[in-house]
Amino acid sequence: MSNIIQALEAAQMRNDIPVFSSGDTVVVKVKVKEGNRERIQAFEGVVIAKRNRGLNSSFTVRKISHGEGVERVFQTHSPTIASVSVKRRGDVRKAKLYHLRDLRGRAARIRERLNLRASEAETGAATELPAVEN
Repeated sequence: MSNIIQALEAAQMRNDIPVFSSGDTVVVKVKVKEGNRERIQAFEGVVIAKRNRGLNSSFTVRKISHGEGVERVFQTHSPTIASVSVKRRGDVRKAKLYHLRDLRGRAARIRERLNLRASEAETGAATELPAVEN
């Protein structure tokens, strides 16, 4: 019986969602229905929580809008999500960043994670050390 459920869930899973983690700044484009029309609305913020449960996976994005904190929970494999793109990677040590709710302004900033090896590979810069002769 569980094989049938797993097959149905696998058919509904999306594979166009990029890899991101908590602390990353993402732009989630959501399909919004207004009457009989449909438009795409962008929601940009920091991922403060991620829940990996197969088809029931979700992630929480927090942003500051007009001085007020706004959080929104998105179902990862929902058809209402048009796209997700990662703007910057955050360097954090926790999986759940709920403590950001109490912080304001500069204290709520997250350091950017800089992967030097990945950036050097993209630019083609050589990182080899010269051979030392004795």
